[in-house]
Amino acid sequence: MTSTTPRTRTLSRRVALAAATATAALVLAACGGGGDDDGATSGSSASATASAGAHNAQDVTFAQGMIPHHRQALEMAELAADRASSSEVKDLAARIEKAQDPEIETMTGWLKAWGEDVPEAGESMDESMPGMDHSGSSGMAGMMDDADMTKLEKSSGTAFDTAFLTMMVEHHEGAVEMAGAEKDKGRYGPAAAMADDIVTGQTAEIAEMNQLLGKKG
Repeated sequence: MTSTTPRTRTLSRRVALAAATATAALVLAACGGGGDDDGATSGSSASATASAGAHNAQDVTFAQGMIPHHRQALEMAELAADRASSSEVKDLAARIEKAQDPEIETMTGWLKAWGEDVPEAGESMDESMPGMDHSGSSGMAGMMDDADMTKLEKSSGTAFDTAFLTMMVEHHEGAVEMAGAEKDKGRYGPAAAMADDIVTGQTAEIAEMNQLLGKKG
């Protein structure tokens, strides 16, 4: 029987250590492949950050103004669910909600990326747009004042339909005006693209609402 000497045991340990080291190297190599992906991800994030910075004051004004503007449109649209009598008005209101809610989320993301203030839900016009004249509906193009919103909330049936369509036409016209300013003076590509969508979509809805109002007339 062959006895195991200390020298043999030492050699065995060295062989085992070498094998373990080789295995570890393979594992690290595999992880290194993932590291390349992480680097690509980091690069993409850096590019996104750089892109997010390519904006100007008009882009900020557009987002900070359009967020509360859209929020009011959503408030008006939500009232249609149990107050409108026309299925056409209810359908229009649903489409307004579907289009404008995601845009609010997108613009909120832009402002956060730019380090700018995001208008808080429910804050007054004076708080969201300081320094502007907020008497009546003059504070922002097409915005309804408290009296308008109260009138709409207290309406129902065909009276609601007429009030909703009349107010939303004015509201949309204001949004189109704001979007036009962004297209003319903005720098941030995604904001200009959204402004273009707003002009196209809401102009079409204005024509639709005027047609509905004509039917009621």
